[in-house]
Amino acid sequence: MIIAPLSRRHLATGLLALSATASPLTRAIAQASAQTAPPEEDPAPIDTNRDPFEHMLAPVSINDRGPFRFMIDTGANTSCISNSLAQQLMLAKAAPAVVHTVVGARERPGVLIDRLKVGERDRKEVRVAALPLAGDLDGVLGVDWLKGQRLELGFKSKTIAITRSKYEVSKEGIAVVPARRSQGQLTIVDADLGGRRISAMIDSGAQMSLCNAPLRALIGETSRRELSDHTSSRVELESLIGEQFVGELIYLPFLRLGGLRLGLVPVVFADVPVFELWGLKDKPAIVLGMDLLTQFDAVALDFGQGQVRFDLGEALRAPPTNQQPRSA
Repeated sequence: MIIAPLSRRHLATGLLALSATASPLTRAIAQASAQTAPPEEDPAPIDTNRDPFEHMLAPVSINDRGPFRFMIDTGANTSCISNSLAQQLMLAKAAPAVVHTVVGARERPGVLIDRLKVGERDRKEVRVAALPLAGDLDGVLGVDWLKGQRLELGFKSKTIAITRSKYEVSKEGIAVVPARRSQGQLTIVDADLGGRRISAMIDSGAQMSLCNAPLRALIGETSRRELSDHTSSRVELESLIGEQFVGELIYLPFLRLGGLRLGLVPVVFADVPVFELWGLKDKPAIVLGMDLLTQFDAVALDFGQGQVRFDLGEALRAPPTNQQPRSA
């Protein structure tokens, strides 16, 4: 997702998916002509920056110009570019696309990028939507450029890396959680809240974690009493393309993601269309944003194996069994 705050006092989430106007179905813009160079087995990490709201920014070259600042968004199934940069580079027009944001869908103009390069990955003839992105953000990199590979977000090292898919298992300081691909994104399937199964998605484009109405309903009276010192509050949000909406900041008393257990997790409840887009309107679901992800040293999304790996920092290492889980 791509979402930006109204101000430092407000919270943020992001953009979700793009679909071609030629089809009534939700799908990504066709990339049949794209040419992708396979990643190296152990490629050099790509240095990244952070914007004021903790999003990871990668250097991207377009048509051998740049580098430009693109936000890494694992919640978007395809990439996009800002209107201003598309005009600056005089990119050729392409078929328009329907852009699905957290609050709804709207048709946007399309443009053609002859060559897009991120680190060692080089794609040609890439069709993307042009959006009125705020600030100095030049574009967004969605999961379409990963092509079944493995993306590692190194929050501690401030790097990203793309490697070949590989099977991993949990070990000391590392939690590996099974996930499935849905609408291009990875959804963690082994997760629960207070013993009730939920779905959890990884979204590096969202500043705050989001939950839907069914998950909000799972927080019962007992949990509310336990969280009496953490009352809910109203928050105002605005997308990078100016869409405003309102959410409720609440706290989850206990969240399990595979072998990973977290307590007192802040999350924003908002009744927004994105959960219906992902087929999760009637199922308890949470979107894990950067507020939670940056608590880890690194998070790796393996789109080939269907796994998410969490590298735990010292604050998140498993406590002794006679203690409660630590707060996220």
